[in-house]
Amino acid sequence: MVLQRKEYLDKLIAFKDKQLIKVVTGIRRCGKSTLLEIYQNWLLEQGTEEEQIISINFEDIDFEELTDYRKLYAYLKERLVPEKMTYIFLDEIQHVEDFPKVVDSLYIKKNVDIYITGSNAYMLSSEIATLISGRYVQIEMLPLSFKEYMESTGSMTDRGVKYTEYLENSSFPYTLELKGQPDEIRDYLEGLYNTIVVKDIVSRKRITDTMMLKSVLRFVFDNIGNPLSSKKIADTMTSDGRKIDTKTVEKYLEALTESYIIYQAKRYNIKGKQYLKTLEKYYVVDIGLRYMLLGSRQMDAGHILENVVYLELLRRGYDVYVGKIDSFEVDFVAQNSKGIRYYQVALSVRDEKTLERELRPLMVIRDHYPKMILTLDDDPEVQYDGIRRINARDWLLGLTDNSL
Repeated sequence: MVLQRKEYLDKLIAFKDKQLIKVVTGIRRCGKSTLLEIYQNWLLEQGTEEEQIISINFEDIDFEELTDYRKLYAYLKERLVPEKMTYIFLDEIQHVEDFPKVVDSLYIKKNVDIYITGSNAYMLSSEIATLISGRYVQIEMLPLSFKEYMESTGSMTDRGVKYTEYLENSSFPYTLELKGQPDEIRDYLEGLYNTIVVKDIVSRKRITDTMMLKSVLRFVFDNIGNPLSSKKIADTMTSDGRKIDTKTVEKYLEALTESYIIYQAKRYNIKGKQYLKTLEKYYVVDIGLRYMLLGSRQMDAGHILENVVYLELLRRGYDVYVGKIDSFEVDFVAQNSKGIRYYQVALSVRDEKTLERELRPLMVIRDHYPKMILTLDDDPEVQYDGIRRINARDWLLGLTDNSL
C-alpha cells in the first residue's frame, strides 16, 4: 500500500512551476523518494509527457558516475526539452560534491523546475545555502503521523490499540509492510539506525569513536523531554565511566540533529519574549527506534506522548519551543505566522492535583492565545477559564478544532 502523504504532496503541487528550487529534507527512509514518485505520477496524470521528467537517485549505483557535478550538469542539460517545462528530480543529492553549482546553473535557465532531496541538514548549511540563497523553499518531511498510520490500517477505530502499535512498530513507512513481524521490524530499524550513524554521521564528520557517539545518542534517547545541556551529558557520562568532554558532546549533538534522528527544542521566555540559551530538550524522530535501542519502558509513557505531540506540531508547520514563565514551565510554545499556541501534555489529569499542576503555568500567561492540555484520558472536552482539555489521540487525528 502506497500512502499518498497528502500534506507533503499538496505542498509540492502548490510550488509547481514556481521559480524556486524545491528542497525536501528529512531522515533516511521517511518517504522522500516515494513522495517524488507520487508527485511524478501526478504530473503524468496532468498531461506532462514522460520526456519532460528527469529523475535521478544518487543512492542507485546506476547513477554513480553522475556524482561528478560536471558530468551531472552535462547529462541534464542535454535532456532539457525545448519550449516545454522540464521537471528535474535529484534524490539524495548530498552525494554530489559541489551540487549547488549544478542546481544554480539549471535554476537560471528557462522552463526548468527543480526538486532535490537530502537526508542531512548539512546540505543546507551556511555555505551551501548562500549559493542558492533566496532561491529555494524547504519542505521538511517526517515519518508517518498517527493519522497516516491509522489511515494505513483502513479503519479509524481502535485508536488506543493502534496508538500503542504506532509507537512500538515505528512510524517509518516501510514498517507497515512488516506488520505483525516484530523481529523483522527490529532488524529493519537496527539497519536504518546503523546506516544513519555510520553513513550520515561517522564518515561525513570523520568521527573516530563510534561507540562514544552511540553512547551520546542512547543518552539523549533515554532522556527525551528532560532539560539537557552538553555539560550535563558530559558530566553524567563521565561519572558513569565513559569520559567525554563538553565540546565533543556538542559536536555529536550537532551531527545527530543534522541527520534528523533527534530534534532540539530551545527554551523561550514567554514574559520576556526572548529565546534562552540553556537546557534545551531533545526529541527523537521515531519512538520505534527508541524501543529498538532501549527496550520498552512503560514509565516513560508521558515523555513518549510529549515526543509524539512535538513532532505533530512540527508537521503542522509550527516552530516549537519549551516555554518558561516565572518559575513554571509550559511544555510547548508553538508559533507560526498566524500566532501562538500553548500546550501542556500529560498522560492523565483525572487526579485533581495533577490537573492543578498542569493548569497553573497556562493560567499565569496573560495573553489571549489558545491554551490547551492534551491527555490520553478518554473524557469529553472540558474548559477551565478558556483552557481546553482535549484527548491527545483526537487532536493527533485532527478531530478537534483544526486551527489547533
